[in-house]
Amino acid sequence: MTTWKSRWIGLTMMALAAHGWAQEPGVAIKQDDIKAEPFKDAKTVGAVKKGETVTILNKQGGWLEIKAAEGSGWVRILSVRKGAAGGGSAAAEIAGVAGVATGRAGTGQVVSTTGVRGLGEEDLKSAKFNEEELKKAEAAAITADEAKQFAAQGDLIARQVGWLPVPKTNAERAR
Repeated sequence: MTTWKSRWIGLTMMALAAHGWAQEPGVAIKQDDIKAEPFKDAKTVGAVKKGETVTILNKQGGWLEIKAAEGSGWVRILSVRKGAAGGGSAAAEIAGVAGVATGRAGTGQVVSTTGVRGLGEEDLKSAKFNEEELKKAEAAAITADEAKQFAAQGDLIARQVGWLPVPKTNAERAR
């Protein structure tokens, strides 16, 4: 017969093992601030440099909790690519960004969403207009010139990506 103590030890060991499995390598694809919390206005506790190897500890919304040379904290999800450092092709980088944007990165499975990503059906049903939040969003808008300047600071370059082919209809596939 097992005792509460042996059950507790077993559960603790499983939790520790699960925590270790959650850690995975990553590489910074651009320079970014490391924040104390997963919020844009949180205190900056360090920085990660482009190409720096990091350990991904956790994911929350659009943020990754990482451990880097300058410390641990949160960075934007689009600042880090999962996997070991190494030269990837432009196509692989674009596919990685597309995977993050669609929620399919690393899962190998199709993800289905309803409404706005991150909001459930109940959230959408109970949503109400908030003029103050709309004004905040509008105040955060930037011009095309400001966007180009930001991209230049992050060593981002424009790449032409062709349109995807028009999908065939079921009738066309059956032929």
